[in-house]
Order: sequence, then structure tokens, then C-alpha cells
Amino acid sequence: MDIAADDFSLFGLPRRFSLGDADLAATRRALQAQAHPDRHATAGASAQRVAMQWSARINEAYARLGDPLARATLLCALYGTPVDPERNTAMPARFLEQQMRWREALDDAGCDRAALVVLAGDVGARRDEGLAAIERALDDEHDPAAAAAEVRALMFVDRFADDVEERLYDAGSA
Repeated sequence: MDIAADDFSLFGLPRRFSLGDADLAATRRALQAQAHPDRHATAGASAQRVAMQWSARINEAYARLGDPLARATLLCALYGTPVDPERNTAMPARFLEQQMRWREALDDAGCDRAALVVLAGDVGARRDEGLAAIERALDDEHDPAAAAAEVRALMFVDRFADDVEERLYDAGSA
């Protein structure tokens, strides 16, 4: 194993957005079985430290590969198009208008659980559409710039989804 390898190479997976969760988990278990510090308990302190570093590296790679936005962000970077959400915040007007409509709907919903559930469904549907667009852009069209733009948009969508979930939680406990 090469600790400097990208996450896909480390896991022996193709550089694709579409990954099977079961394959990813099975690969993680196999890698952890090789690198787990307990397996190197008799090899001395240095070998145990290296094993702990490997174990941490495997867990970090698994977390990135298991999170669709993190995986897409990694792929965009590997293809030379970093997502860079801190500096690249430009969004299409249509997207910004949708965000404003959602914010107004959230304000209007107050603690109305039914209205919040409908809003959560709309936001979830938009997220699913965005993930499908990222998959098409990366796996089919090989267009990391389009994927990066969609990742940035989904970062906004996810933050808004968190706000809706928080409001739903508050409405449930009220």
C-alpha cells in the first residue's frame, strides 16, 4: 500500500463517482484487517505507529469515498478542476431564486410540521437531481467543471436541508 496514493488507488477502485457502498465497505474491512494496529502488536512501537497511521489513512479515505460530495470534490481535484467553494461562489440566477423561494417557504412554514415535510421533500429531490447530474458529468461526460459547479450548488442545498431538519426537530419537540 502507498500512503500517498489517492483514495481511489488506495482502495483499488476506478476513478468514478458511482461506487457501490457494499464494495467500498468490504474493501475498507480488508484494508483495515491488514493495517490494524493489533495485528502488529508484537512488531514494536514503530510498527504500531505506522499501523495506526495506515488505519487512520484508510478511515479518512473511506469517509471521503463514502460521502458523495466529498467523493465528487476529490474527483474534480484529481481531474484538475478544484471545487474551491471558498473563492468560487458564483451561482446561476435560477439557483439563487430557488434558494430565496425555499427560504421564504421555511419562514412561512414556521413550526407547521406538514409544510416542513413538504419542503424537506423538495430539497431532497433537488439533492437527488444534483447527485445524478454530478454522476453524469463525471462518469459519462467527463466534465469536471460542470461537476464542480453542481457540487458547489449542493453544498448550499445541504446547508439549507440542515436548516429544514433543525426546524422539523424543533416542530416535533414543540
